[in-house]
Formats: sequence, structure tokens, C-alpha cells
Amino acid sequence: MTDAGVVFPAGPDGRRSTAALGRAVVADALRPVDPAGAGAAERETTWRAGYLVHFRRLVEAGLPSRQAATGIADAGLAALHRRLRVAGPDGTETPLGELAGAPAGRVLATAEVRGTAEAERELSLPFRGERLRGDALRRRLDDWVERGIVEPSAAEAVRTVAAHPEWLALPDTTVVVLGAGAEMGPLTALLRWGARVAGVDLPSPPLWERVLGTARRGAGTLVHPGGGADLVTEVPAVAEWVAGLPGRLVLGDYVYADGATNVRVSAAVDALTVRLAAARPDLGLAFLATPTDVFAVPADAVAQSVRAYAGRSRGAKLLGRPLRTLSAGRLLQRAYLPGSDPGIADSLVPQQGPNYALAKRLQRWRATVARAAGTTVSMNVAPPTRTRSVVRNRALAAAYAGAHRFGVEVFDPATSNVLMAALLVHDLHTGGGPAHEHPWQDEAHAAVHGGLWRTAYAPRSALGLAAVLGYGAARS
Repeated sequence: MTDAGVVFPAGPDGRRSTAALGRAVVADALRPVDPAGAGAAERETTWRAGYLVHFRRLVEAGLPSRQAATGIADAGLAALHRRLRVAGPDGTETPLGELAGAPAGRVLATAEVRGTAEAERELSLPFRGERLRGDALRRRLDDWVERGIVEPSAAEAVRTVAAHPEWLALPDTTVVVLGAGAEMGPLTALLRWGARVAGVDLPSPPLWERVLGTARRGAGTLVHPGGGADLVTEVPAVAEWVAGLPGRLVLGDYVYADGATNVRVSAAVDALTVRLAAARPDLGLAFLATPTDVFAVPADAVAQSVRAYAGRSRGAKLLGRPLRTLSAGRLLQRAYLPGSDPGIADSLVPQQGPNYALAKRLQRWRATVARAAGTTVSMNVAPPTRTRSVVRNRALAAAYAGAHRFGVEVFDPATSNVLMAALLVHDLHTGGGPAHEHPWQDEAHAAVHGGLWRTAYAPRSALGLAAVLGYGAARS
């Protein structure tokens, strides 16, 4: 993508610094409730290496009250909309927030594809070459809960959907899948179940050939702006097109891009969200939260992790002491202090970088603010998954290959997609799931974290060893 549409602000030297933007937004988000934390973020001189502690502080500073958490989210979103710019064709720049009323540059045409298959009338989960349904699905869910791979509330939500297969087609609803070709999106599952999906993605012929083929083999209906659309440069046009879609409208954010472009496209989606919420009061929102982030987690997750740490093998205990000594305490740290309620699960991965962290935190902030306003929101933590973007990163691929040695299960994309689509269906039929007292409880509910929250060790302290142990498997 070129420097058009949503862009980072230019500094005095003309450079568009992603680090400067990240520092400023995090500081602005913290300032209403944690001025000291805001100052620390502003003074961070090595943002790419030092961002981890500040993103953790964004969570910790919001724990004292619901008002603190929503205040951080509100301030962070306001900072993004104030600081990011939109570059026009003539070179003029305006704040991101002005996209709420900007005219569309073109009218997007609508194309439609109807699937040729019969809709699936039973929830089945692809898993290691099989399709689990009925008792087999329930046993797998029970196993995941017992081993701490998913939160019990996630298993219960999937069981509820399995008991109500009529929910799968989402009658009278149009789910807008932003990032129609995304590997972690729900498009394929929803179309197999007979749902109506509106797909939006870049104008890339190979991408659309794949998406349209999926639609033809499905049982639902896919509508799309013929030829695609670029969200970074065409928010007003996409907003006008989506606003005219029929039925209850759900805006699903599944976009992903590498590096700084991830922030640009995620911010464009947020601007689209603001505009559509004004045009369509019935708008629901859907997101997938990354497991490699910082979350507050319930006391029972802490307790299971503490038991795992106390019960580790004699060999692990003997090996752990010298490793911690040699690494100055960085390796194989216990995940939580016993009795923490809530605990802080810090699974941020330095290799993914501050732009990825900011793009994903933006989505969490929007979910928090939207829930507080009464909007139906589906946002569930998705499991570590062997997506193409992960496999391309050698360090991450190796760590994922060795993660099972530390009680973490990495999912295949086919399993993750159906599982998370089932949780979306559950949320849309239950008003976004149960109401909680604090936003951290909303985020922790129905999480499929792959074991990262309940393993014995703080994930980052085991990441390097997991990579060493998994290096051979990752190469093969």
C-alpha cells in the first residue's frame, strides 16, 4: 500500500514514525487513570524492545474499576482518531476522525454468489483429520477443559451451539467479514452453515478467486463489492455499501497485514465502525482477540497454573534452577503469584512487535467501549494457530512446534476457524454472552487460549526453550 488513505502522522523531519505514534497513543490511553504510567511510556526510548511493559500496564491500570478500564479504552481510541491522518489524493491530510462524515469516492457495486451445497445441520469440528460431532465433540471439549486448553465457559458455549443446530445459519442476519480471505476468519464455516455473509477484502484476483470458490462450494449466500475494496483508502465507500445491506448487521473485523500496515488497516476498520454505528443503530460487532497479548484471568486459571508449577517433574525442577540462575531469572518463571485474583497472563511475544500489539489492542478498546454503550459484541480469545503468518516467522514457528512440552496446544487453522465461528454464533444468539461487572471478565469469558493462561510457566519465559525444542519439527 502507498502513503494514501490512513497514514501515520509525519514528524518535524517528515518521517512517519510508528514508534512515536505507539508511544503517544499508549501514553494518552494511560493518562486519565495512571499519569505515572503515561509518563513512563512517553519517556521510553527503545519502543520496539520496551513496549511490552507499557502494554501490560494498560491492563493493570484498568483493574481497579470498570470506569478505569473504559476510561483507558476511550482515551486510547480518541488518541488514535486524533493522531492518525488520512492522506487525500491531492496530498492534504485530515484527522482519522473526519472519516465519519467524509464523502465516498465511488459507489461500490454488489455481486452475489449462492452456494450449491446443502447446509450443514449439525455442528462438527475438524480435528486432526476427523470431524468431531456429538459425543466425540463433547469428549474433546471436556479434555481441553481438563488440561486447561480452553476456559470452561468456552466449552459450555460450544456445547450450547451443538444443542441448537438451528442457530448455525444465523437467520435474518448479515455478517460482514472484513478480511474475507483471512486465514482466521469465519467466512468458510458460516457459508457451510447456510448463513448470509458480506465479504470485503483487497482487489486481488487470486484472493477473490479463492473466496468465490469457497462460496460456490458452500450453502449460504456471499455478497461482495465486485472487484474488492481497499479499506485503508476507501472507508466512506465501504461504509455506504455496508449500511445498505439487509437484515441484522454484524461487522466482523478479521483484517491482518504485516508491520505498520496492520495499524493502518485496523484503524481504518475502527473509523468504519464509528461511521456505521451512527448509520445503523442495530449494528453488532465481532472480533478475534489474539492469545499473544496481556489479559487479566480468573482465580481458577491461576490455581491450575500454580498446581502445574508445584507438580512439575523432578527433572524439570532440577533443570529449572540453573536455567533461572544463568538467565538472571528470565527463564522458566512461575506464571502467577499463588492466590492472585485476577491474575495477569502476559503472553506478549516480542517477535510480533509493537504495531501488532497496538492493532490488536485497538480492537479490544473498541469492544470495551461498544459493550458499555449497549452494543452486542462478540470478542473471543482465539487459540495459537499455525497460520501462514506464524509459519513465515521462524522463531514463532519453532516456538509453536515446541509449545506442547509446556502444556500449550497449537491448533490447525481448520479447527480454529470452526471453533471460533461457533462461539460467534453463540454470542449473536445470546446478546453477546453474559454481562459481567468488569471488562476484563468480558475478555476472559469463553477464551480459547490454548493453555497459555493455565500453564505452569510465564509464557515468555518458556518461549526460547520451546523454540529450541521445536526447531527441528518446525523445519520439517
